[in-house]
Amino acid sequence: MTPGAPPKQAQAHRLFVAVYPPAPVLTHLTQALADLHLGRAVAAGVNVRLAPRERWHLTVAFLGDVAPDRVPDVRDALGKAVAGWEDGAPRLCLAGGGRFGRGKFTVVWAGVGGEAELLSRLAATVRRQLRRARIPFDPKPFRPHLTIARPGDRLTPPEVAADLAALRAYQGPFWTVRKLRLMRSHLGPDPVHEPVATFLLG
Repeated sequence: MTPGAPPKQAQAHRLFVAVYPPAPVLTHLTQALADLHLGRAVAAGVNVRLAPRERWHLTVAFLGDVAPDRVPDVRDALGKAVAGWEDGAPRLCLAGGGRFGRGKFTVVWAGVGGEAELLSRLAATVRRQLRRARIPFDPKPFRPHLTIARPGDRLTPPEVAADLAALRAYQGPFWTVRKLRLMRSHLGPDPVHEPVATFLLG
């Protein structure tokens, strides 16, 4: 450090709370996508920005940048949320789908079926504890979905419409949510999601 220079601040942690579907659920969706224009585009080498399956998740709360000295407070808030949860573990499936944005901003996602309302109540509990701990988070209403791809305008409008029609009819296998995960996102050309802590339901 240069003499007289201010001390370098620790880098903020970009955090989110998520549910990660198990491998058989992800495999089923992967196989369904192979038959869509999205899947055929990937096979042909077109960059439709298909999210790697290891990053497929349902975001429960997005915290954004958190100072390192506040990460223990986040852990404590999530621990309290899980410890006070008495409504059981949601049984979910990936079902349906839709889009955000248009043209070059198109994002394709899969929806959630099963006990989605129970998952919404769990998300509300998590957010309530974060609020009590004075941990800022994205206040947008909870809308559970799994982001599949960001094809933008690399697919034609008819191709996107056909894929969305197929996704709306999709239903994957059920699974029971047993864990909430606190994750750290490292941005860049190839983003990485790093596990920070795991909280068991029940």
